[in-house]
Amino acid sequence: MAIKRTGQLGFAEALIRGKPGLNDQLDRLDALVDWPAIEKPMAHLRREGPGQEGYPVRVLFKALILQALYGLSERELETAILDRISFRRFVGLSLEEAVPSYSVYCRFRGDLIAGNLIEPAFAALDAQLEAAGVMVKRGTMLDATLIDAVSAPPRGDKPSHDPDAAFTRQGKRGAFTFGYKAHMGVDEGSGLIRSVITTPANVNDTVPADGLIRGDERAVWADAAYDTKARRARLKTEGRKPRIARRPNKHHPELPPRLKRYNRLIARRRAAVETTFATLKCRMKLRVIRYVGLAKASAQVLMAAIAFNMRRWAAIAA
Repeated sequence: MAIKRTGQLGFAEALIRGKPGLNDQLDRLDALVDWPAIEKPMAHLRREGPGQEGYPVRVLFKALILQALYGLSERELETAILDRISFRRFVGLSLEEAVPSYSVYCRFRGDLIAGNLIEPAFAALDAQLEAAGVMVKRGTMLDATLIDAVSAPPRGDKPSHDPDAAFTRQGKRGAFTFGYKAHMGVDEGSGLIRSVITTPANVNDTVPADGLIRGDERAVWADAAYDTKARRARLKTEGRKPRIARRPNKHHPELPPRLKRYNRLIARRRAAVETTFATLKCRMKLRVIRYVGLAKASAQVLMAAIAFNMRRWAAIAA
């Protein structure tokens, strides 16, 4: 497949005075990220061969970043890049160049999922954040959030179109949710996402918790859902402070006042993780998994985490 040469200024740009499509956040983000390092794991997707010219990997990956930043579907993404000069500038398309259709983004996303290429991109960005000194590593805050599936839940004898999604209740008396759960480890101090695991909604928070701990943090902060004696002992042995809220058990159904005060202190410190989830769900519109199946759900959440970290980096560097 031949690759289009994009980003060349055209006649239309020459007629516009100043800097067309100014978007401070996107311009700052674009300047901070080392895109060749992000692109490297997926560079082999640019296969040479006969047929219509393809778009560069960087153009398509940047488009998926925009999709995650603004909570767009593939069709909405196509329209937004057609309509907004700032989006064209960010992905590297001039006003005179054709915009990829929504089906191109769908196929590219499918290629990334099939090749397990989103996790290396997340790791490459993580390395850049560490090199830039914005990753504090004072502690990792563990938490999870429920995300609705786009498919309708099963009803009676009629199964759901999404066999990987599951039911769970939000709290003891909350409403039922059918979908997935995004488990995250968030850097205390910077609010950057350091680790992501997506599961069906009915998986208990404590099950993937150890996979969220990076090993270089000084403390682990979590609510009582993550409390196990073995986890606290292991963290102490490894030299990390287990700042995990305690929960009652059958032998001690009521916590003593000392532990109640301790839990309040834990809750106060780890409350910062809610800002990360609020940004993901309210500003970036990560409220619904748009695709069917755990692999595609995991890819959507991980792309959102990449976009969030870029957004947060740009805000810190402002």
